[in-house]
Amino acid sequence: MSNPTSARLLGIHFFTGSVAAAVERVIDHSNTFQRDNSDARQHTLAAALASTHDQLGSAPSGTAVLTAPSEATGAFPSMLVVAPSAPGLAADLVKSASYREALTTADLAITDSGFMVLLWRAFTGVKLPRLSGLKFMVAVLARPELKQPGSVFWVMPSAEEDQRNRAWLVSKGFPVTEADVYLAPHYPLGAIQDAELLRRIEARKPSVVMLAIGGGVQERLGLMLRAQLKTPTSILCLGAAIAFLSGGQANIPPWADRMVLGWLMRLASNPRKFWRRYWEALALVSLLWRHRDRLPPLAKPKRAN
Repeated sequence: MSNPTSARLLGIHFFTGSVAAAVERVIDHSNTFQRDNSDARQHTLAAALASTHDQLGSAPSGTAVLTAPSEATGAFPSMLVVAPSAPGLAADLVKSASYREALTTADLAITDSGFMVLLWRAFTGVKLPRLSGLKFMVAVLARPELKQPGSVFWVMPSAEEDQRNRAWLVSKGFPVTEADVYLAPHYPLGAIQDAELLRRIEARKPSVVMLAIGGGVQERLGLMLRAQLKTPTSILCLGAAIAFLSGGQANIPPWADRMVLGWLMRLASNPRKFWRRYWEALALVSLLWRHRDRLPPLAKPKRAN
C-alpha cells in the first residue's frame, strides 16, 4: 500500500507531510522507541535487508550494507533524518555506496532541494511540497524540550564554526557546553568509523544529535551512528542550516527560502566557493529525467568508496 505522506524519487522515499509532523517524529522518537530483541524482530530485520537488496540492487563487491529501513523494522534505537542537496543527489548518489545507503534507508528524508522539486514538477506534472533544511532546523529548535541541558549533541565542522554557532545557540537560550560538542575530524571516503564520537554520545545520551558538517559526509556519519548507537537518539543531517542562523553563511530570509533562492544568495555571497557546487548540481537534470523514481546504478569508482 502506498504511503500518502511520501513520494519516491531516485529510489529515495521523501516525506511529504507537514513540517510540524516531521518535527514531531524527531522529538518523540527517543521517548516512544521500544527496542525488541526477540527472534521475531531479528527475522523481520533479515527480511527487510533482503527486501532492500531486491529494491536497490546488489551492493558492489566489498561493500557492506549496514542498515535496513528502520521505520519498517523498528530494528534500530536511533532514527536517521536526511535532507539531501541537489549537488549531493547529482554526484554522491551515484558515486558513494554509503551515501546512497544512508538516503535510501533513512527514517525521514525531507525535500530540501528546491531544484529537485522544480524538476520533478516539470518532468511529471506532480507538485511536491518542499521542506527546506533551514525551515526544519528552525522548527526543531523551537521545541522547548531541546533547551534542557544535554538534550542536543552537536557535531561541528571546525573550532571557528563551533565558537560562532555555540555563541548564537547560547544567546537563544540553549545551554550548549563543550561537553555537548564534538569537532569532526577529516573523514575519508567510504564507510565511516568514529569510536570516540560514539563514546561521547553514549555518555551524554542526548535526545537529538545534530550533524552540522558537510553534505556527503554527514549522511555517511549518520549511517554509522544509527547502526551502532545503543541510546535512542534522533540523528539530524542538516549541515549548514545552523550556519545560516548564526551568521556563518549568507543570511537567507524566509521569503528567499520559500522562493528557492537560497542557492543564489549563497552563490552571491561567495562565488569562488560555491560556483562549482551548483554547476555540478546541473547533472541532476539528466539523472532525474532518466531514472525518475528508480535508484540510479552505482558508477564504478576509480578508487574504493
